[in-house]
Amino acid sequence: MKSFALAAAAVALTMSLSAAQAADDPVAARKALMQSVATSAALSGGMMKGDIAYSPAAGRAAIVSLNAAALSFGAFFPAGSGTAANTTASPKIWDDAAGFSAALAKFSAATGAAAQASGKDGPADVDAFKAAVGPVLASCKSCHEAYRVQK
Repeated sequence: MKSFALAAAAVALTMSLSAAQAADDPVAARKALMQSVATSAALSGGMMKGDIAYSPAAGRAAIVSLNAAALSFGAFFPAGSGTAANTTASPKIWDDAAGFSAALAKFSAATGAAAQASGKDGPADVDAFKAAVGPVLASCKSCHEAYRVQK
């Protein structure tokens, strides 16, 4: 429960910071959103592997956070923001805007379906959680492979 509370607090803080930064610095905003996604993905992966005890509330929190990020993430890639020194966003995002939009739509659809499947209380067990969040994490992976500069 302690790890869930810490993860939820980190997600909430990251999401609030991103809203404050969005107007002035889209790179900082998308990095903050991506950090919230990374936190939720780490919590999800830990529960899926059995490293963190599964709880429906924690599963629901991870899914809700992923869905919130998916619904707003695309707004933080305005033209010209890919040339910042502190970004791993690939130029392909702007070169293939239609493909990137399709990847974001896939992420949004996967998180929306996961949120719908998890119901009000979260997936009942870890197997239901895996079925709900698995496609979300696969969407993250495919987008990173195509639209992120690999270090």
